[in-house]
Amino acid sequence: MFKSLKLRGAITLIVCLGSLYFLIPTFISDIPSPWDKYMFKEKIHLGLDLQGGMHLVLEIDTDKALDAMVERTSGDLKESLMDNKVRFRNLEKAPNARISMELADADGKTALEKVLRDHYPDFEIESTASREGGQFVTLKVNDKRAAELKKLTVEHSLESIRNRVDQFGISEPEIIPEGNNRILVQLPGIKDPERAKNLIGKTALLEFKLVDDENSLDEALRGNIPDGDVVAYGLRADQSTGERGSSPYLLKDRALLTGASLETAKVQIADRFGEVTVGLKFNSQGAVDFERITGENIRKRLAIVLDGVVHSAPVIQERISGGQAQITGNFTMEEARDLAIVLRAGALPAPVNILEERTVGPSLGSDSIRQGVMATIIGSLLVILFMIIYYRLSGAVADIALIVNIVLILAVLAAFRATLTLPGIAGMLLTVGVAVDANILIFERIREELRTGKTVRLALDTGYDRAFITIIDTHITGIVAAVVLIFFGTGPIKGFAVTTIIGLLASLFTAIFITRVIFDYVIWNYNIKKLSI
Repeated sequence: MFKSLKLRGAITLIVCLGSLYFLIPTFISDIPSPWDKYMFKEKIHLGLDLQGGMHLVLEIDTDKALDAMVERTSGDLKESLMDNKVRFRNLEKAPNARISMELADADGKTALEKVLRDHYPDFEIESTASREGGQFVTLKVNDKRAAELKKLTVEHSLESIRNRVDQFGISEPEIIPEGNNRILVQLPGIKDPERAKNLIGKTALLEFKLVDDENSLDEALRGNIPDGDVVAYGLRADQSTGERGSSPYLLKDRALLTGASLETAKVQIADRFGEVTVGLKFNSQGAVDFERITGENIRKRLAIVLDGVVHSAPVIQERISGGQAQITGNFTMEEARDLAIVLRAGALPAPVNILEERTVGPSLGSDSIRQGVMATIIGSLLVILFMIIYYRLSGAVADIALIVNIVLILAVLAAFRATLTLPGIAGMLLTVGVAVDANILIFERIREELRTGKTVRLALDTGYDRAFITIIDTHITGIVAAVVLIFFGTGPIKGFAVTTIIGLLASLFTAIFITRVIFDYVIWNYNIKKLSI
């Protein structure tokens, strides 16, 4: 018995000391040297409702992603029809993610259906109309593929936004999908909301396009844009005044290389004058493609285009191997860092619209913390007084376990870098009640055994044994319900569920382990003949 008591006492001591180890950074900000290098570094992370921050609801323009896919397909379809000797004219992208064309003869529809079946199974003929000399045909993406593409667009956007936020250095952000095309973003403790908003919302579509120097830019600006070309504008800065303006470029519409081939992007200081640039490094396939592109277009200008804006258009002097390039554009250091972040995280597959924006001030968060802590303290004190009054010294033992229970919850939150929210505080209060209920079950069983005339030792053993199954059942059912909330609930509900699970496990440990150690220690050392219960 004594050996078992020593073992359980050692486990209790280790758990309590371990809990204090994880909680020290939360309550002591300045740890003296040299102890600071041995201590745990992370504090308990507070949610948006406690420390303030930014709340965003984003809408992903999935229709734009569908339009872009149709745009790409229309160019490929032209080549496929020509390869299969299908006579057509005026093939172009139509509004509402459609492709329209005119078939030169009646047999063209059958040939078109075969091309679609063999190479473009995602597309189907929506309508046909007979015209003099042929047929007018409209194609659309089939409903199943359109729904899949929109879903993938949201998932890709979610991943890109999460990567950007992680690299931005925000602790415990909440980034979750809402509905079919919305994403909820909560950034607790954000210091620069405007910068974060720009970082999240930037599409960051990087493209390398050739400058068309063979056709007239002036004519293009008058509206006479050659087929396969597009007018884009680039940023320029006046060297004398530093003012930024724009200059037009006539570019080939086809992108020779995109940001999908990037391996990494980082900030660089380009020269002795301290010009800030963003260095690009392509992956293995991207390096091969970049070398081929530069080798085939020597003496031509290659524009680096980001979200439709030309940042630079240098002349290719020679074949460039090694898979490296750089973006210039009179960046500040902060602008360059943010650009590098979004390029590393990947481009958004579709534009993002901010539907809801809300900033929670730190004062509101402080009020929430103060009120939540006050509620926890008052509730705990009332429970402690009740237990002492009703169960006397045995109630004091339960109160010790209750305090340890709260310490364990906070320690686990700190150790696993979980986020404490206002619903989480509510979950802690709930587990306080559950912990008290478990001790009440044990004490009532012990009372029943004492009434039968059993000794304190025997009554204690029997009481704990009889209450054990009931306590396990109540805690497991609570944990199961909380797990369901984690899988199907949103952010605040998940916070409540996580804290509840941690609290229930801590309650289980303190009720049937810590209180038992205290009782056994007192009875063993002081030979107690009567229990105050």
